[in-house]
Amino acid sequence: FLGGIEIDHHKGLAGHSDADVLLHALCDAMLGAVAKGDIGHHFPPSDNQYKGISSLELLKRVDRLLQEDDWAVVNADMTVICEEPKLAPYVDRMRAKIADTLMLQPEQISIKATTSEKLGYTGRGEGIAAMAVVLVEK
Repeated sequence: FLGGIEIDHHKGLAGHSDADVLLHALCDAMLGAVAKGDIGHHFPPSDNQYKGISSLELLKRVDRLLQEDDWAVVNADMTVICEEPKLAPYVDRMRAKIADTLMLQPEQISIKATTSEKLGYTGRGEGIAAMAVVLVEK
């Protein structure tokens, strides 16, 4: 899973949850924007109730944490760093899925993909990295 959708690819991501690195970066950006720590603090991998959980569910829970303090996401900008799979065919579906989960419009969600030009673990295809920035308002 990446960006809340299943990607058909011969490699997958390993993690305690569904390992959706893009949604994890988004959750961390949302929590960080309101100084509420990170997803590991709220949903620790040592807690088996989160084993295999959908990152979309984690995103919903993070959104509720923000809403409890009257915060709302205005927009989100994310970048995925990987050599493969090529993500262009999936970006619109990811944007729609994330927007729907956060009760936003797809125009408020930006997803870009880039490579690391064969450098480092992402360049060797050993993993995927993601970065996210969000704007929130009270």
